[in-house]
Amino acid sequence: MRPCHRPGFFGPADCPGPGRSLETAHAALYPQKSAPVTPVSPYLNRYAIALLTGGGIATLAVNLAPAAYYDAVEWQPLDLGALLGFGMFDPVLTPETLISALLMPVFFLLVGKELWEALVLKRGSLHGARAIVPALLLVGAALGGMLAWSFISTAIETAEEASEARGWVLPFGTDIVLSYFFGRMIFGAGHPVLQVLLFLTVMDAVLALAAQGALTLLAGDLRPGWLALPLLAALTGYFTLTRPLHQLGLSEVSRQRADHVWPWVVLGAVSWIGICASGLPPALGLLPILPVIPHGAHSFGLFSQAEGFLTDPLNRLAHLLLLPLVGVLFLFALSHGGLDFQALNPTTWAVLGAFWLGKPFGFLVTLALVRLTGLEVLRRLEGRNVLFVAGLMGIGAISPILALEAALPGGAMQEGARLGLGLTLLAGPLLLLVHRATLSRQD
Repeated sequence: MRPCHRPGFFGPADCPGPGRSLETAHAALYPQKSAPVTPVSPYLNRYAIALLTGGGIATLAVNLAPAAYYDAVEWQPLDLGALLGFGMFDPVLTPETLISALLMPVFFLLVGKELWEALVLKRGSLHGARAIVPALLLVGAALGGMLAWSFISTAIETAEEASEARGWVLPFGTDIVLSYFFGRMIFGAGHPVLQVLLFLTVMDAVLALAAQGALTLLAGDLRPGWLALPLLAALTGYFTLTRPLHQLGLSEVSRQRADHVWPWVVLGAVSWIGICASGLPPALGLLPILPVIPHGAHSFGLFSQAEGFLTDPLNRLAHLLLLPLVGVLFLFALSHGGLDFQALNPTTWAVLGAFWLGKPFGFLVTLALVRLTGLEVLRRLEGRNVLFVAGLMGIGAISPILALEAALPGGAMQEGARLGLGLTLLAGPLLLLVHRATLSRQD
């Protein structure tokens, strides 16, 4: 029996047979008396370790041998003037821009996949009206972060170039990997609130990409003609690969040909070129083809380990990316995560205030307003869990770091903001200590 696929954005609502067999296999592996909480992929912990290791090495290098470190990450091996003219690796081709522009879109493809499936699959965590409350909470958190940034930076910022800064975009985007890493320590592996934390941080990361795209529009740097390439890639993929998978009478040879993963890699490259050349953030480069790649019929939860049983092209592609992404995130932290402790300045405090005060406050206020309206609040988001989730939303790394260059003038402001973003990670250990202290008091 052939694998159960959904044909992307235009497909039917359900697939017969094999979808149920996957559920049976999952239930056999993870039997529980009540509704099961699917184990999260162990790769999330590996990603966190890769980020912390890479960032730790980079921080040591920046503070002990800064000249050697910056010479390494800003080295220009080739003069690719033609590519740079199209915005492929803006502003220059260095190891730093190569990693952020070419490799990090792969990470955001995986993030986008999880959000897309949660939104469109029938049993997805965010299907239909379920997405309303998380979206409201994230908008509230973002507004809180923006207001805190504006107030603090206006009050204490002294740099002349601060008037041109668009640092309000930095509070968008909670770090998915590190928030989960510390959340797992606080709540324990398999705790249902971890799924709540995951889909909040996943939505926030995608919201951050949208905010970075808005910066391009505000700066007047968008070249819309190039957006024809990602549109062409998506349409080509749908009509030549996705749609044939669900045509009656299709031969098995043709079906297997349409079921390959490698054509999506080629189409992804075309989409990435169009996004980069248009002036939009390269991290968005692979997302236009995501809605049309055939995907599974059922959702087992965000970053679910059970997705390894699925054989549709999207999940097979994601499975192939899991291990390489450990190296990608290590290289990203190594090239972007070096914290210069001498860069402490008012921008550092503005970033910390936005993430540690503004975002949690906005999140909690919005949650209180949602409860007053009578809307159904997210399950498990109650009691002390609310406070810890709000605190973990104040950890920022990957998405805000990618926005630094577009949001702030170079030099001291960027390095001060990078230091602030790195220091937000301390929220994890601090919340863990608070959690253990409250448990000991109860005992």
